[in-house]
Amino acid sequence: MARFKYTGRDKKGKKSGTLNAASKREAMEKLRGDGIRVVEIKEIPETLMTKDLDIGNPVKLQDIVIYLRQFATLIKAGVTIVDATNILAMQTDSKKLAAALRDIESELRQGHPYSNAAEKHKKIFEPMFINMVRAGEAGGNMEETLERLAEHFEKQHNTRQKIKSALAYPMVVGIIAVAVVIFLLVSVVPTFVSMFADFGADLPAITQFVLNASEFTQAYWWLLILLAVGFGVGLKVLNDNKKTRYYMDLIKLRIPIFGKMLQKAALARMTRTLSSLFSSGVPILQALGIVESVVENDVISRVIRASRDDLARGRSLTGPMKEHWAFPPLTTQMISIGEETGSLDAMLSKIAEFYEKEVDNSTERIKSLIEPLMIVFLAGIVGVIVLAIMVPMFDMFNHIE
Repeated sequence: MARFKYTGRDKKGKKSGTLNAASKREAMEKLRGDGIRVVEIKEIPETLMTKDLDIGNPVKLQDIVIYLRQFATLIKAGVTIVDATNILAMQTDSKKLAAALRDIESELRQGHPYSNAAEKHKKIFEPMFINMVRAGEAGGNMEETLERLAEHFEKQHNTRQKIKSALAYPMVVGIIAVAVVIFLLVSVVPTFVSMFADFGADLPAITQFVLNASEFTQAYWWLLILLAVGFGVGLKVLNDNKKTRYYMDLIKLRIPIFGKMLQKAALARMTRTLSSLFSSGVPILQALGIVESVVENDVISRVIRASRDDLARGRSLTGPMKEHWAFPPLTTQMISIGEETGSLDAMLSKIAEFYEKEVDNSTERIKSLIEPLMIVFLAGIVGVIVLAIMVPMFDMFNHIE
């Protein structure tokens, strides 16, 4: 979406400003809809200062949840969608969301449906959101749809927070461990080098290793920083590349301890999204296509794609799922029962609730397990360095006696 600068006139006189639009024609239509007669309009060239550098969704999931809750409340109170959008644009703390809502309000005043207006902001409103709102518009139950969306994103937010908290502790302790080791090697160990040189005797292997590591760290600290940055960038590139993303996601699901938790989180997201779409009246094949794109794991995504293809051919939804290790028997059996009894949305919701609770339990178990292990790990690294210094010092004291 481009940005345009305009000069024009309305009933109050001369007016100028900027707005976002897909084309110059669309920008002029928006301004005319707002009662502005355009005198001059031109596109603002994209620079590093104006370019959208957002990675992923520029609006926090928590802001989306708050917006949906408030939106549903206003609609329930009888406020029109246009007025509700205007109120929430002024009230939200997210600048990105506020800008999107102002654009949506302009579209609504021109007679466009809310779903079409929101679809122009794909970075903020994902396909699931658009399709559920579109189904709500067609069925005349926008209030119920917004409540369902708010509940969906709230549960998704809670699950993500649980996973982040479980992964944060080992990462923080790992960073502290690296910082402590570097500090010891650069600041503490060098003070003993001259002492050991005067000693003249052969140093133990562990001491020699630590001294060599200290010299290397002092001489090539920049190389260590480059390796760390390169490793991080390399992981990002591999994860973003379509050809390698599948293998990266496969590794994530196979990681000891954390893999099972990430698998349950992916299944919870898949079943929760599919249940929300299906219960909102979105056709099952279209719903599966949306879930395939939002599940955030290429291993699970490929199985969903195969299930959608099977369903399109008149076969069962669970065929490919039963053949894949990432889908436990509990999941496939409950989905099969839902297909046979015509209560697929209810069964999917129950599966999602089960895995969301499992993620909660897994994160608590991981925290209780990882904490002592990381403390022992940190103590072990520091202990090795201290031992490497103390052993030759004890030898020196023995020779003095």
